[in-house]
Amino acid sequence: MSNDLTALIHSHSADELKRAASDAALSEELALALLERRDLPPEALEALSKNASALKLRRVMVALVSHPKTPRHVSLPVIRHLYTFELMQLALSPAVLADIKKLAEETLVSRLEKITLGERTTLARRASGRVAAALLLDSEPRVVEAAVSNPFLTEVLVVKALVSEKATAALVEQACNDGKWSVRREVRIALLRNPLTPAEQAAQFAQSLPSGVLHEMLQDSRLNDISRERLQQELQGREQEEGKSSSSS
Repeated sequence: MSNDLTALIHSHSADELKRAASDAALSEELALALLERRDLPPEALEALSKNASALKLRRVMVALVSHPKTPRHVSLPVIRHLYTFELMQLALSPAVLADIKKLAEETLVSRLEKITLGERTTLARRASGRVAAALLLDSEPRVVEAAVSNPFLTEVLVVKALVSEKATAALVEQACNDGKWSVRREVRIALLRNPLTPAEQAAQFAQSLPSGVLHEMLQDSRLNDISRERLQQELQGREQEEGKSSSSS
């Protein structure tokens, strides 16, 4: 039987490939060898998804979801049964299609409230940027610290988290003191918009920005009162300095 299956998984016949994928005797080794083929017809992949003995094998599940020709109606229910770190690897794999990666990320994010602190910390440090961005808003400072240093995190994601109503003091503190993010102009603007940013650091960030940018920020009706007051103080200080320079000259 094993020899017959080995022959079938190397066949170019769609019917034979489907028959191999359906066979209850299909071993993990043979199932993975079958899934290495990029010319598999969708019906063979669907048949494999209905092979109960093969789908009990974790590596086969992940390989099935990762295959570029697996139909979406097959991938979706399988993804929901993947473990946390299987989803993380799926989202990071360069060979996986973008919509499958996104689905893996969305599934992970939907589970964050239910997984352990240790798992969240690991995800914050190693997962994709979208997952790390969700963990920037975690209630545990150690998770936020790990997420801020995630190599896949982008400036856009950091800014979005900082202006969120869910942003915590831990996130603001990490962003203010992080050597990579605290020097970015858009991050500084986001920190100035956040009322949790300490007054001293807010003043430093305001000093580093052009007056035109500060005036533009003041025009935003969503700016909170604390941030508005800080920007006005900075601009008033500049106007006073300019007035002194003009009178002395």
